[in-house]
Formats: sequence, structure tokens, C-alpha cells
Amino acid sequence: MKLKLFLLFLVVENVSAFSNQHGSNRFVRSEESAYLKWIKQMGSSMTHVQYDKADQNKMEPCLTISVDNNATMGDFVSVQEAIDSLPFFNLCRVIIHIHKGIYREKVVVPITKRYVTLEGEDADETIIEWDDTADRNESNGRPMGTYGSATFSVNAPYFIAKNITFRNVAPLPPSGALGKQAVAIRISGDNAAFILCKFIGAQDTLYDHLGRHYFKNCYIEGSVDFIFGNGRSLYDGCYLRAVSNSYGALTAQKRDSMLDETGFSFINCRVTGSGALYLGRAWGTFSRVVFAYTYMDKIITPEGWDNWGDKNREMTVFFGQYKCYGPGSDYGGRVAWSREFTDQEAEPFISFGFIDGDDWLSDL
Repeated sequence: MKLKLFLLFLVVENVSAFSNQHGSNRFVRSEESAYLKWIKQMGSSMTHVQYDKADQNKMEPCLTISVDNNATMGDFVSVQEAIDSLPFFNLCRVIIHIHKGIYREKVVVPITKRYVTLEGEDADETIIEWDDTADRNESNGRPMGTYGSATFSVNAPYFIAKNITFRNVAPLPPSGALGKQAVAIRISGDNAAFILCKFIGAQDTLYDHLGRHYFKNCYIEGSVDFIFGNGRSLYDGCYLRAVSNSYGALTAQKRDSMLDETGFSFINCRVTGSGALYLGRAWGTFSRVVFAYTYMDKIITPEGWDNWGDKNREMTVFFGQYKCYGPGSDYGGRVAWSREFTDQEAEPFISFGFIDGDDWLSDL
């Protein structure tokens, strides 16, 4: 049975047709559709993928390798080469040390290569970058879509990154431009953790696609919907910086069913930057975003939240804040359908329990 699942994963990762996708762009790689179809067929919730009931995180490394732009200084000269060198069915923790430098490449961690840790020397000097946008054509002449635009894509579970910058260097698009989604990183694997990392882009910087994810002391920069997707993720002590010349949005969470456990929770974070910023837009009918103990600069619009042009979503979304502070945190001007949470309402979203962290983060 496991072999059949792995073969299906391989097929999913090599499909090249297209379908509908996020935002105004009308194309998306069918890998995404196939990935979601597989999850549905296996009876797993959209919250996370259960690969094996006995599966557990593995932190003790069995192998350490290195990457350096200078072939004489490391085992590999590119991050993708290092990942490709691992066994097709990787079953133990592998540490990949990435030496200082700019690595201009598009990288994918395949779904079969779990337990990969990338460790940079310093996020300011260890950078993985590319410049694809959703409207850029692939070799078959069709647009790659938001899903395919990612500089770095994680499909495997139990991925960890520390002290690395993931960057999409496509130019900041003008307001209202179509097809300019430019993802720095897409995370579709379950149980992923990012420590002291930076994610830099403009529109759609961080695609928090699927799974449970933890971000600790990270820097995230963008303009429109720069944290988006249907993950169940905890952002702890992160710096969120807007780089918009007009209106922008920090989040676009895509929870489409009240039965989904997905959502984004931000605790002890800091929101600053330029432009006029919504805390979130209701990409999903049941979109869920929580801010707690977070500093909000004056760039936050008084309304705080946007209904994605659908007033019906005002009755189903779960948007709000808890004990936030700063000039942009004033709840007095917020839309009537957002919330100022009580202690009891906030409690499920402000601890590791929100992402089942005690099960897979205890040894991080």
C-alpha cells in the first residue's frame, strides 16, 4: 500500500496541465489539484496529511552534507543538487548546511524526501532566490500560475529551515496588475518549522498552502495577501512588514468549511511598513485569522478586515484580535463582523496546541 502511495506522489509531482487558481490569475498547475484529490481520496482532513499512523518526527541526524557556491568548499554547489542526492524514500533526518551566499535557483523538496533540515549561516547572507511570476510561461507555453511561481517549494513532511532567506525578486507590481503573484516559498508538507528565516517578496510572498506549520522569529515582507493559503499555522514572534504603495493585505486565509481546523494565528508579532494594510481578506468562506499580543503600526486600516467582495462571508469568517497594542490596534473602527476576543475565545489559538505542536515540535 505504501509503495502505491509513493508512486502516486511521484505522478502528482510531474503533472504539467493547468486549472483555476488563487486571485485574479486563471491558471494553476494541476499538481495542486492532484495533491488535493489525493488527500480527499485518502480520507485525510484538509488540516494535515497523515502519512503513517506510526510516523513520528526524527531529529537525530543520520547524515550531514553542505552546499557552497565554491565547489571546493562544499559537497554540492546548489541546494537542489543536495536534495536530489538523498534517497528517493528518505527515512532519517538529514542536515544540509548552506554556506553564506546567494543561490539563484528554483528548489523543490519532493514529498518522498521527509526529514530534511536546511541550516544557513545567517539569514541576511544565506539567500535562495528566483524571480518567477504567475503569468510567466513554462516550456509548454502556458502560464505557471501562483502555485508554480514559488522560488522554494516544500512538499515533504517534517521539513525544517533555520537562518535562511527565501526570496522572490520579481519587481513590486503596480496596483491592480494581473498575473503578478510571485511566491517566495510554498509549504504543502505537514509538520514544517521555520526558525529565524526571512521570506521576501511582494504579492503572495508566503504560500502557506496545506499542513501544520510553525514560524519562530521570522521576517515576512510583501504587499498584497503576502501570507495566504489553507494551512494551520502558528506565527510566533515574527516581524511582518508591508511594502505597498497603496492598499495591501497581510493575510488571505482559505478555510472553506466550518469543519476545517485550518487558520493562521499570530502571537507576539510586529506589523509595520508602508501603505494602508488590511489585517486580512476573506479568501475562504470560513477564513480564520487571529492576532494576539501583537504590535500594530498606524498602517493598519481602521476597518482592519476585508470581505473579498462577498458580504455573505461576513457571517462565516473568524477574524479578530486579542490584547494587541500600538496605533493600528484600536478596535473602535473595526468592521462589525470581526472580534475582540475574550480570554476563553483566544486560548485555543495562542499555544502549540493550535498546531498539535507537542506531538512534533518538542525536540526542535
